[in-house]
Amino acid sequence: MRRNFFLWCLVVCVASCFVLSLDAGISQAAKKTRVSGAVPAPKKAPAKQETVAPKGVGGGDAPITVDAKGAVLMEVSSGQTLFEQNADQPIEPASFTKVLTLYLVFEALHKGVIHLNDEVFISKDAWSTGGSKMFVDVASKVPVEELIKGIAVVSGNDACVAMAEHIAGSVDAFVAAMNQKAQELGMTSSHFMNPDGLPAEGQITTARDMARLDAAYIQHFPEALKYHSMHDFTYNNITQGNRNRLLLKDDTVDGLKTGYVTAAGYHLSATGVRDGMRLLAVVMGAANPHVREVEAAKLLSYGYHHYAILHPFPNDAPVATIKLWKGMKDQLELFPAEAINVLVPIAQKNALKWDVHAPEDAVAPLEPGTQLGDIVLYLNDAAFKTVPLVNREEAVKGGFMKRMWHSILRLHNANWVLIGEILGGAVLLLLLGVFIFNRVGRSASRRRMRGF
Repeated sequence: MRRNFFLWCLVVCVASCFVLSLDAGISQAAKKTRVSGAVPAPKKAPAKQETVAPKGVGGGDAPITVDAKGAVLMEVSSGQTLFEQNADQPIEPASFTKVLTLYLVFEALHKGVIHLNDEVFISKDAWSTGGSKMFVDVASKVPVEELIKGIAVVSGNDACVAMAEHIAGSVDAFVAAMNQKAQELGMTSSHFMNPDGLPAEGQITTARDMARLDAAYIQHFPEALKYHSMHDFTYNNITQGNRNRLLLKDDTVDGLKTGYVTAAGYHLSATGVRDGMRLLAVVMGAANPHVREVEAAKLLSYGYHHYAILHPFPNDAPVATIKLWKGMKDQLELFPAEAINVLVPIAQKNALKWDVHAPEDAVAPLEPGTQLGDIVLYLNDAAFKTVPLVNREEAVKGGFMKRMWHSILRLHNANWVLIGEILGGAVLLLLLGVFIFNRVGRSASRRRMRGF
């Protein structure tokens, strides 16, 4: 009886090894299968290269000029600079500084450190800050959201100091955080001395650094634009208009900030959206408020008339759907690993092509974000970007019977070398077991005969 039981255990062991080897062999083979799709494919796939910089950037002749000390025009989603003029010339930031202050405010809101309805105590230092004001009362308590409006709309220096003290405990600590964040954002030519932009020795920036800051601010905290686009703001029975007068002249403009100090001149950072493309125009050091508005509007108009942003793949639609083996589901949807926004000259709107390289199938389990192919983008038949294709949902492993059935269906794709190695080990295990069993059996028989 024991002998039969032992033999049955060995048979089950070998059978299990066969099933597992079959499962492993087919899984490994399936992962190597790849099929190239195309929508549409160019005849040649040239070496990867970046989109050529437009004229006026990178040393070429500028297509337009701006009547200011420095200027930058940027497409926000791609970060592409469309125009620059003295972009790296040092200049005092003035109230452009407040964008960095608001960056830290919204960052604190996102982290849950502060909340919009928190009451902020107004210190004497905050109340007595000179320059443009929101006109808060000393020793009063003002909600965070009202202070945000006071900074974004009427450029309140008193509101900046109050928020700095509320978030960091002191202005000095807040300024240290400002400079740290500036470095993180790549603002290598900037240094800040206060949260409001009032003149201070050593406080300096460039148009390029300000464009980097503004673009990051808009992308990370798009909800901030509802404050920057307000035409006016009333607090303490005092109504003040937004100093960005382009809001009243162009309904596509929804931000961002003005600034002025005597040493630097008049600044304006203007942003707006047309045909799905958000542009950012930074003008620094204009002669007066009218000039900064005219020049910012000129930059925006130039960008909208000469460039377009293309979104070839909707964010909520899969690029490919493939067969899923051994999973709870039978199909797996693949998406670009990042949003694909392609900035092109207007004349090349129809020159964008792409190749989709996706596998025919995949084998569960798979973690979300697993790369399964890629998309290669071409402009004028020149490859300029490759984006991975990934799954957004976890591919959960199916039940035992489904996995075995899928293994049988895919026998033609099995890795027979791997299966042979596993089965060979199982056969050796069986032979060893039989040998040991026979030796044990003979020893037991001899003992019984002696006893008899």
